[in-house]
Amino acid sequence: MRFLPSKWSAIFLDRDGVICREVSYLRSIRHLRLLPRAARSVRRLNQAGVSVILATNQSVVARKGLSPARLEEIHEELARRLAKAGAHLDAIYICPHHPTDGAGKYRRVCACRKPKPGMLLRAAKEHGIRLSQSVMIGDKLSDLEAGRRAGCATVLVLSGQGRETCRQMKAMKLAGMADVVCTTFPRAVDWCLGLLGRKLPGKRQ
Repeated sequence: MRFLPSKWSAIFLDRDGVICREVSYLRSIRHLRLLPRAARSVRRLNQAGVSVILATNQSVVARKGLSPARLEEIHEELARRLAKAGAHLDAIYICPHHPTDGAGKYRRVCACRKPKPGMLLRAAKEHGIRLSQSVMIGDKLSDLEAGRRAGCATVLVLSGQGRETCRQMKAMKLAGMADVVCTTFPRAVDWCLGLLGRKLPGKRQ
């Protein structure tokens, strides 16, 4: 598998455990922490001319642990911190729903909650993205499944919940769910840039 450089390519990212420190239901800006070299790595993708799109499940909204307005504030702060390093996200997609928890309009079965590919499909439609030329980077099985169902290449990072996910994949014989396993997000970016025009590196980095 190798991709040609294309303005229609995108790198989809999960948030917690991939570019931000994993916490249990991030509810406050004061708990927002970018992982080491995450901003610099996003900047490298920006410079390569691919769209960088966040796709994150946020059922904390359905569970009434965080309002949509406060979640937007967190993402505005994330954008500010990335901008300090000369990096940016081209779009942020969230799924605020949960099929059984919470109440009101956010408690429902939806098409956007990963492992369903709805957020990626919507992004492709709205931004003219070729999903077959794109990559989903995540630390959970739901990230990888969403990417595969959308037709993307998939990368498992071992940060966040990635090591536990790796164990689950081995136990469930799902090794093919990830096209590659990388120790960190910066290493995953190296692999993605390889897809965009250089010889692919090895399977684990």
